[in-house]
Amino acid sequence: MERLLRRGSRGEFVTLLQEMLVQTGFALEVDGQFGPLTEAAVSAFQLQNDLKVDGVAGPITWSVLAARSHQPNSSQPLPLPVSLTLRESDFKAFAEKYTLESAQIKAVHEVESNGRGFSNGRLKILFEGHVFWKELRKRGLNPASLRTGNENILYPAYFSPNPYYRQNQYDRLNKAKTIHEEAALCATSWGLFQIMGYHYADMGFARASEMISYLEQGEAAHLEIFGRFLQKNKILDALRASRWADFARKYNGASYKSNRYDTKLQTAYLKFKRLSS
Repeated sequence: MERLLRRGSRGEFVTLLQEMLVQTGFALEVDGQFGPLTEAAVSAFQLQNDLKVDGVAGPITWSVLAARSHQPNSSQPLPLPVSLTLRESDFKAFAEKYTLESAQIKAVHEVESNGRGFSNGRLKILFEGHVFWKELRKRGLNPASLRTGNENILYPAYFSPNPYYRQNQYDRLNKAKTIHEEAALCATSWGLFQIMGYHYADMGFARASEMISYLEQGEAAHLEIFGRFLQKNKILDALRASRWADFARKYNGASYKSNRYDTKLQTAYLKFKRLSS
């Protein structure tokens, strides 16, 4: 089975999805093609159950849909099968707090971590070898003298594409921790919005490890840290105006162009804007 079903998907599992939506009360043709009407039905179902509205049938939507199809007459939202995940109401509350559009927040949410703050029960991370190099130098260590045998976790500058991003990131992090634990935590980006560990003080923590413990509480904590980060780094205005290149430069640095980060954000924003209209 496909991990995700979205507009353009087709086949027997789209048929199953449509049948389950019909069982929950949606008037929908069961044709095995995930077109705009199926997307609208999925979005409406997500809104009814306080799930993130993205029009995509992912694991959480499938799980709630399976439960709802067995009690189609109930109007109460079901508890989420993954207690750590964000609800649609979380996005709306955050948007109101910071005078943003939900679509703008969801765009960053999707592009930064593919909409997942946890993977296999652990915080989603990305270890950055070039940042580790800088963090070691801050602590009076010579990273060049440590590089032999540590080439996958220690290099002086960012480069792309980076084959080490395809490796197990916790293996890389744990290897780095044997050299210097706090520097390794600072050189890692964490959670839904991939906030670097070295921002811990600006986020209100005494150590990177304390910020990480806070993030482990759930995705609502990730959203809170994201808000603090936007305020501290004066990025809110760029996000409010959907100035994606400006936002990308301030959020990810000058290297954003190599990953087409601004283009991905704009595409995601337009999708969520369309779904909310």
